[in-house]
Amino acid sequence: MDIDLYVVAITPGIALALGIYLTDRYDKEPLHLLIKIFIFGGISILPAILIERILAYFNIFTGLLGIAYVAFIVAGFTEEFVKRVVVKSFAYNHRAFNEKLDGIVYAVFASLGFATVENVLYVVFRYSNVSTIGLQRAIFSVPAHMLFAITMGYYLSLAKFGESEKQRKYYLRLSLWIPVLLHGLYDYILMSKSSNLFIIFIPFVIFLWSYNLRKLNRYYKESKAMYMNNNDEFD
Repeated sequence: MDIDLYVVAITPGIALALGIYLTDRYDKEPLHLLIKIFIFGGISILPAILIERILAYFNIFTGLLGIAYVAFIVAGFTEEFVKRVVVKSFAYNHRAFNEKLDGIVYAVFASLGFATVENVLYVVFRYSNVSTIGLQRAIFSVPAHMLFAITMGYYLSLAKFGESEKQRKYYLRLSLWIPVLLHGLYDYILMSKSSNLFIIFIPFVIFLWSYNLRKLNRYYKESKAMYMNNNDEFD
């Protein structure tokens, strides 16, 4: 057993989870709940692998269309679906989910649990002979899972605190399909191995960071404002 490979594989997910945990400064989520969601996010890779194999079996397409099927349906849909199931099962109706930032925190923990186990499978087992794989995935793949999750959590919170049933259902749908779209595009660019498409990979990654950090910052400011208002009431 190569302990160094395990450390390389596990560290990015834990580091990013810690970063999100520290971002939630004003009304922190129960640590035991976050750990549970992280663990079940990791476990969710098992049904994801099964579903992906079944869906891959029905890939009747060839060329770029076949790659799109794998990127958007096999990988994007399956992985975002199982991560969302974890959040919906353990956090969505929990009493601790009481502000919009919470949706992002829970979604990120579920996603990073998934990404950490996936990273172990890639770094320790599948590509253990590729010395740069751990660094590549630490820079791109694991953070990408977090960014997709920020979008998921953003819309889950809009659904949770929606004013009408129609609005809540609308945002629940977006909490799945927008992350699937982003995940699918990310994978499609890489899987296509097209030099023309790869030109837009770095700009797309920059877009993901900008797009999702704005969402995170918006809910962070709302959390801070709620905290300040609540404290003012008791002064």
